[in-house]
Parts: sequence; structure tokens; C-alpha cells
Amino acid sequence: MGKAPSDVETAAPAGPLIEVAPAPHVLSRALTTRRMMIDVLIALAPVAVASVLVFGWYAVLQILVCVPSCVSAEAILTRARGKRLTLTDCSAMVTGLILAFSLPATAPVWVGIIGSFAAIGIGKIVFGGVGMNIFNPAMVGRAFVMMAFPGALAAGGYVLADASVPVLTHATPMTEVFQRSQDGGAVPADLLASLFLGNTNGSLGETSALACLLGGLYLCIRRTASWEIPAGAILGLLAVAGLDNLARPESQWTVLHHVLGGAFLLGAFFILTDPVTSPLTPAAKLVFGAVFGALVMTIRLFTPYPEGVMFSVLAVNGISPLLNRWMVPRPVGGPVPVKKG
Repeated sequence: MGKAPSDVETAAPAGPLIEVAPAPHVLSRALTTRRMMIDVLIALAPVAVASVLVFGWYAVLQILVCVPSCVSAEAILTRARGKRLTLTDCSAMVTGLILAFSLPATAPVWVGIIGSFAAIGIGKIVFGGVGMNIFNPAMVGRAFVMMAFPGALAAGGYVLADASVPVLTHATPMTEVFQRSQDGGAVPADLLASLFLGNTNGSLGETSALACLLGGLYLCIRRTASWEIPAGAILGLLAVAGLDNLARPESQWTVLHHVLGGAFLLGAFFILTDPVTSPLTPAAKLVFGAVFGALVMTIRLFTPYPEGVMFSVLAVNGISPLLNRWMVPRPVGGPVPVKKG
């Protein structure tokens, strides 16, 4: 007696399963997650050196807290889900290092630990792990501790009466400029040089624009980061900052101050270029970066926050899928004709 059609077992096709897709076909076995993460760690080395030179053991402590905490969080939470450990891809180390660079040197140890577990748990593991997250994990962790412990990460949390580290006795440049814009104070003439070289207070990764540029150019040359994203970010910031300078010619805070100040370059080169949370096509990447740069300036100009990188990163991460959908590249030779009738 024959089986019903639904009961008939379909034999597996013999030989390998071949998928056919339009050309071009590009395959690079060298471009692995581990290689990309190692490139990011190498690129962040100048930023780490600059932070240690400026903040001394305060910077070393933040790095030694955040990196092992992120690695431990990934190991614990991945095992808790019954999944295979992926620590060898170095992504947790990158998350920990970027989180450390987004914190002030004076942040308490427990802030880094809690931020690390929030970054890996909320920003990564709940989405499925490596390559599945929607938002940048380090920025998720930074946002979590900023909302949970605002006193430790507010403007006053960056200042510490430690004569051995002179920059910690002053407010960050972004906070000082915001305050002086309210009372009409003057911007120091040597501030641009200080922002470029890195002799200012702030989060660990925002003190030296030169270090960020060196590491960022390395990522772009290695093609680990898409150059369209930081280029779009700089153009977006320049557009809004330029309009602000035209509208307020009396302002001493120029376009260059906005580019070199704060965590903008760290965000444009190291955070925004995360391949998981950024768009796929060149045009979408350019728009993605431009929206980020414009949002950073909008937050700086029209809100009480003197810095807007964290909020802007999370906002543009949210529109990345939409950009992929809206900005589909045109096929070579034009669209495929559709037969009528």
C-alpha cells in the first residue's frame, strides 16, 4: 500500500549544494572576524598610549577593569545560554576597550564592571551574539551606566583634585566652552593645539585627535573600516557647524574645534564603522555617517549636553536597516525587465 504524498521521504540530492547568484563573486578567507578585531585593537593602540600619557594609572585602571569584565561577561552569559564560546574572535576585547575609552578616567571601578556586563548582555547576547546585535554594544553599556549613575559620569565626575594629573583639575573642553558660551567668555588661543595633541581632560578616548586619526587611517587603509562612514560623518558635522558659524560669527568655537573636540573622531572611526551595525552599500554608508555628524552637532548646539556622540551612534544604528532597504544599488545594465501579460 503506497504512502500518502506527505509521507513520502525526499531523498537528499547527491553531491554538494550549489547556490547560484549574480556576479561578481568575491571570496576572501583572510577577512575573518578575528582579523578585523585584531586590526581594531592595533588601531586603538595610539589612543591607548595617548590616554596613559595624559591620565597615567587612571587610564590603565579603566582598561584593566573594562576589558577583562567584557571578556568575563561574554564567557558567563554565552555559557548560560548553552552556546559555544567565541572569545577567540577578540570582539569582547574590542567592546571592553571602546567602553573604557568612553568613560572618564575618574569613573569608579564598579561603573566599568556594570557597564561591561550591560554592554555584552544587553547590547550583544540578547540579540544572539556576535554579528546579530543591532546597536553598538559599547555604546549600550555607556548609555546604561550614564542613566544608572549620572553623578559619576556628569561634568563634575570628570574633575578630580589630583595635582599629579594636572588635566583632571580642569573641566573638559566641551563643558568649558558650553559654560563660556553662556557667560560670553573667551576660548583659549592654544585650545586647538591641545585638542589635536591630546593634553585635555575628557573621556580616555577623546583627548587626542591625532591618535584617533592615526588609528582611523590604519583601519581605512586595511579596509577593516569603510572610509565612506568617517568621511560622511565629517561632512555632516562640517555642514551643521559651518551653518552655525555663519549664523553666529561672534562665536569663537569654530568648525575645527567641533571636529577635534569631544569623542567625535573616536566615534567616526572606531564606533560607527562597526560592520555589524552599519549599512552595506557605499552610498548608504555615506548617508549613515552624514546623519551621525549632523546629529552630533544638533545635540551639541540645541541640548544641555555638551557632547552627543553616544546618543548619535545609537540613533543611526537604529536607521541602518532602513538605509539598507532604501538604498539598494542599481544592477549593472539596469533593472531586470519585467514581462507584461
